[in-house]
Amino acid sequence: MFKHWKSGLAGAVAAATLAMPLTAAAELTDGKVKIGVLSDMSGVYKALEGPGAVTAAKMAVEDFGGSVMGKPIEIISADHQNKPDIGASTAREWIDADEVDMITALDNSSVALSVQGLANDKKIITMNTGAGTTALTEEQCTPYGIHYVYDTHALPVGTATAMVKNGGESWFFITADYAFGHSLRDNTGAVVESLGGEVVGNVNAPLSTNDFSSYLLQAQSSGADVIGLANAGQDTVNAIKQANQFRIVQGGQKLAGMLVFITDVHSMGLDIAQGLQFTTAFVWNQNDETEAWSRRFYERHNAMPTMVHAGVYSAVTNYLEAVKATGSDDSDTVRAKLGEMTLNDMFVKGGKILPNGSMLHDMYLVEVKKPDEASEEWDLLRVVSKIPADQAYISLEDSKCPLVN
Repeated sequence: MFKHWKSGLAGAVAAATLAMPLTAAAELTDGKVKIGVLSDMSGVYKALEGPGAVTAAKMAVEDFGGSVMGKPIEIISADHQNKPDIGASTAREWIDADEVDMITALDNSSVALSVQGLANDKKIITMNTGAGTTALTEEQCTPYGIHYVYDTHALPVGTATAMVKNGGESWFFITADYAFGHSLRDNTGAVVESLGGEVVGNVNAPLSTNDFSSYLLQAQSSGADVIGLANAGQDTVNAIKQANQFRIVQGGQKLAGMLVFITDVHSMGLDIAQGLQFTTAFVWNQNDETEAWSRRFYERHNAMPTMVHAGVYSAVTNYLEAVKATGSDDSDTVRAKLGEMTLNDMFVKGGKILPNGSMLHDMYLVEVKKPDEASEEWDLLRVVSKIPADQAYISLEDSKCPLVN
């Protein structure tokens, strides 16, 4: 299944093992395991991760049994406000004063890169579930940084490929003007061009933009077949709603949401979002296992989980499994164990964490249902196709991570 990275794996594992010797004693350094959920609790990404990530993390702890090796597991949380300095400051306080063992969520690429770099200096594991930039596992990879749910390479592999093959050969991008948006635009553009399409234009929009009128008019006047939205959260919702007001789709152009969450679709409604295709790592009612967990989550959060919420649950669970298996919360020991494990839970089947920190797993191309196809309020998506892990993610042999090449 993972044929593209097997050839480089042996050497990479050897290098990672040298960098992370298994010398820790079987113990918890402060008599407990403490996990920090650092997310956007009040801004444009609140719905896609935010408080729901805390809920998912607490569910993981409860399902794990509430303790490990007879010691308590504690979840703490904070709002990074989409500001890298606040994110790094919070992470530093957590590590230095609160003895946090692992940090997760991190739903902003600029925040994520800042926190991952700081945590690496302090030898603390980060399991990033919310940010997208491939820099986390490429140019700025670290021995302790794990990128868990999706990245800006995996997203366009499904969405852009399908749209180009269906006639969307020319693209104009509306891009969130920071690391995530630029990475998503560049990776999507590369996929488009590799398939014989072309990028005819781009305009950058600040994070938390309320009025997309001028950007949409530029995209409309470009005559591009597809308007690619390289943004996320409320920015994506605002852009699609306003595109509907301009009747852009009715005029013959297509919209491509390059990062869309089920909460976005629910916010827009099926009348507006129907037919929209996008790539995701998780569909809440895809099978009995995902549905059972998702309905439990809904009871606590009053919304079905996004792929990020499900990813937080999985990341926390597998981190705790590694702690239990090694009898230690030493970061070198736990990170090495995570790299040995095959991950299987309601979120991921056959997942592998590579030496560059990328968690390899299947992705799914989905389409928003028509209003008369939905059986209940949150029955919004149908799976079009599965994107195998070895197609979705950058292979180790092509990686720019200095840990592996």
